Amino acid sequence: MAGMTLRSAPTSDTLSAWVQQDFGVEITTLGSVGHGADESAQLWRGFGADGASYAVKLSEAGTPAGLIVSAHLAEHGVAGVPRPLMSRKRQPWSEREHRRLSVVPWVSEARALEGEMSAAHWTSYGALLAKVHATTVTEALATSLPSEDHTHEQAASATRVLDSSLRLAAEEPEAGGRTVDALVHALAQEWCTAGDRVLALLEQADGLGRELQTRKAASVVCHGDPHLGNVLIGQHERVWLIDWDDSVLAPRERDLIFILGGVLAFAPVTQQQQSWFFDGYGATNLDPIRLAYYRCARALEDLAYPAAQIVDMHRSTDRERADALSIVQGVLSPTGLVNLALASASSSSTKDTLKRLGNEFGEGVP
Repeated sequence: MAGMTLRSAPTSDTLSAWVQQDFGVEITTLGSVGHGADESAQLWRGFGADGASYAVKLSEAGTPAGLIVSAHLAEHGVAGVPRPLMSRKRQPWSEREHRRLSVVPWVSEARALEGEMSAAHWTSYGALLAKVHATTVTEALATSLPSEDHTHEQAASATRVLDSSLRLAAEEPEAGGRTVDALVHALAQEWCTAGDRVLALLEQADGLGRELQTRKAASVVCHGDPHLGNVLIGQHERVWLIDWDDSVLAPRERDLIFILGGVLAFAPVTQQQQSWFFDGYGATNLDPIRLAYYRCARALEDLAYPAAQIVDMHRSTDRERADALSIVQGVLSPTGLVNLALASASSSSTKDTLKRLGNEFGEGVP
C-alpha cells in the first residue's frame, strides 16, 4: 500500500444510510475502530436497531476475495468464520464511491493478543484451521483467490529500494540539499546497524523461492495471515478467525508458519501452545524448506512495509511513523523475525521442531 492516500471517511449518517440501503440493516450508532494494519481500509463498530453489532468496513484496495472465501466457509459450516452479510445484489459487499463496503457480525470483544488463549482455545483454533485447509476448492474459489507462486516480488523490490536509499541517508543525510528528518534518520541507522542481514534475508528468500517453484505441493485454502491479532476468543472454548483479506491458495505451511516458530516477536508461540494447537489440527507432514521460505518472505514484508511508511513523510502522521519505526526495530532485534528467518533457513531448527511435533503426533518430517 506504499504511497496510497486514504480518502476521508464518510459521515456517520452517510455510512449508516449506505448500510441500510445496501444490506437492509438499520445502524443506530457507529464508532471508529483502530485495530488493524491495513492502511487502505477503515473500520467501524456499528450497533443495529435489532440489538446486534457489526463490523462495518470500507476498503479502497485489494479484491473482494477475502469476503468471498469467508462467506463460502461460513456457508459450508466452518464454525469460527464470521459470515459477511449479503448485499441486495446477493454478494458479500457493495460498491460506494469506488470503495468496497462490507458488514460482518461483531462476534467478540476479546482479542487473543490482548487476552489469554487457554489450552481449549488453542485446540479449537487448530481444529478451525484444519477445517479451513480441508475445504474443497470450488471453481468459484479457484477463480477468486490468488495462487502461491513463491516470488515475494513486491516485498523484495521494496526492500531493495529501501536498502539503497537508507544506506545513502545514513552516509549522507543532507545529500541533494535535503535534510533527512529524525524518524528517517533513526530508521537509516537501524537499517545499517543490521549490516548484511537484510541482504542475506533477500538472498535466502530468493533461493528458497526458486527451489520451491520446482517442487509441486498440494494447495489448500489458506487464511494467509492467521496470527493472534486476527483471532478472537470467547466463552465455551470458542474462537473466531477474522480479516480474510490475504486469503490465498497455497500449501498449508503458508498458514502454519504462524504457529511453528511464530511471527510476532512480542507474542511467540510456545512449545506447549503448539502442542495444544496440533491436538486440534491433527497430524500432518510438513516441509521444513517451505516453512523456512514463508518465514523469510514474512520477514521481508514486516520489514519493508513499515519502513516504507516511515520514509513517505506525507502518507502518515508522525505518531504513526514512530509506531512503524518500533515495528522495524522489533523485526531487526536479536529476537526478531529477521534473525529467526535466517536461523531457520540456515540451520536445522525448523526440522528439529517438526521432528519434535512428529514424535508427539505420529507424523515424521518429509
